[in-house]
Amino acid sequence: MIDGEPIIEVRDFSYAIGGKRILDRVTLDVRRGEYLSVIGPNGAGKTTLLKCMDRILSGGTGSVSIGGRPLAEHSQKALARIVAYVPQADGRYAPFTVREFVTMGRYPHLSPFTSIGSTDRAAVDRALEMTDTARFADRRHSSLSGGEAQKVHIAAALAQEAEVLLLDEPTTFLDPHHQEEIGAILARVNRASGTTIVAVTHDVNRAALSSTRIVALKAGRIVYAGSPRGVMTGDVLAALYDKTFLFASHPRTGTPMIVPDTGDHDDAT
Repeated sequence: MIDGEPIIEVRDFSYAIGGKRILDRVTLDVRRGEYLSVIGPNGAGKTTLLKCMDRILSGGTGSVSIGGRPLAEHSQKALARIVAYVPQADGRYAPFTVREFVTMGRYPHLSPFTSIGSTDRAAVDRALEMTDTARFADRRHSSLSGGEAQKVHIAAALAQEAEVLLLDEPTTFLDPHHQEEIGAILARVNRASGTTIVAVTHDVNRAALSSTRIVALKAGRIVYAGSPRGVMTGDVLAALYDKTFLFASHPRTGTPMIVPDTGDHDDAT
């Protein structure tokens, strides 16, 4: 449930790499319990924004606050109790079993002088069940398919028991079956437990169906922030991606969906 209170506050934030401005005076609130999708063309600054929220990238001008405190004031463990980050799938595997890998997500709750306890094991078991990965918990991480591995990465983030999941293109390179599974897992986590989701995606259709709100970035600036239906218009998306789109209504929800252009005509509906 969205309670209206921001858990992440970004104010007039800019970030540059090698003298090139990647984010340009971004101001954004992420409210507790919402499912926020971040869309935009390649190079728009989407991944950079996500990494700045989790301090994977440091620096920049302006401010970022997490849980009502400036980002810089959080210790790494304190930050990890609020925010968990799931990177893009990159084909690399860890030398652990699935259960061992997911258990590493408990690190914010442990100290060098404590061992895994019943509370930690219960959190790991819940994460495995929620992602349908318990059935191969004893397999080696390196034996997994791309879709299975992505579910395990989400399970590790859930075992972290953070309030916010930041996901960088969670369904990229996955087949339609695993895309659907990942989408269902994230929707369930958001609705059942109230976990806040912030997901960078190129799948505009899925964002329109899954999100409570969509933010669009172009050239490092926010050019749209609002309802999923509001973004699914020819004018908004044409300005965002510099191309025209065709739309058809989803047969169940009525939401406008992007459909492929056959190339037989010049006008977009």
